[in-house]
Amino acid sequence: MAAKAADPRVPALRIPANRVSRRVIAYWTARSALAGLVILAAESAAAVVAGFSPAWLAALAASVAVLAGYAVVMPRWRYRVHRWEVTETALYTRYVRAWWFTVNWRIAPISRIQTIDSHRSFGERLFGLANVTATTASAAGPIRIHGLDTALADRLLDQLAVATGRTPGDAT
Repeated sequence: MAAKAADPRVPALRIPANRVSRRVIAYWTARSALAGLVILAAESAAAVVAGFSPAWLAALAASVAVLAGYAVVMPRWRYRVHRWEVTETALYTRYVRAWWFTVNWRIAPISRIQTIDSHRSFGERLFGLANVTATTASAAGPIRIHGLDTALADRLLDQLAVATGRTPGDAT
C-alpha cells in the first residue's frame, strides 16, 4: 500500500531558511553587558554599604564571571537558533525563549495574519536592526522576528502585506 501524500495546504515543520542579521550578535552582547554593569553597580553599592569583606569580593567575582559568560554565550546561541521564512502559504519562525533554554517553533498560515508591524528600539536603530511582528487571532500571541536588517524588515513588511492581501478570507 502506498504512503499517503502530505496535504500541500498544511505547512510542514522544518528549519526556516533565513537567519537574522549577524549584527544582532553585537546588539544582544551590548544589551547583556549593559545589564551586567547595572547588576555589578548595584552589588558594588551594597558591598560599600555593608563594608567590603572577602565574602563580598567573592560574590562580586562570581557575578563578573557569570555575567561575562552570559554576555559572550547567549547572543551567539540565540543567533544560531533564530530563523524565519515566508512561503506562499505560511510564516515560519524558530527562536529562543525562557532564558534561552527553550526553543520555540511557530507557523502562521498567511490567511490567518491580521496585522503586520515593525518595531525599532533606540538600541536597535543604533545597530541598524528592526523587528517584524505578525499578529494573528491565535491564543499563542503574535509572531515576532527580532534582529532583521532595517532594509530587509521593510521588504518583509511589503512582502507580507502583498501576500495577505492576495489571500482570500477574513483572517479569523
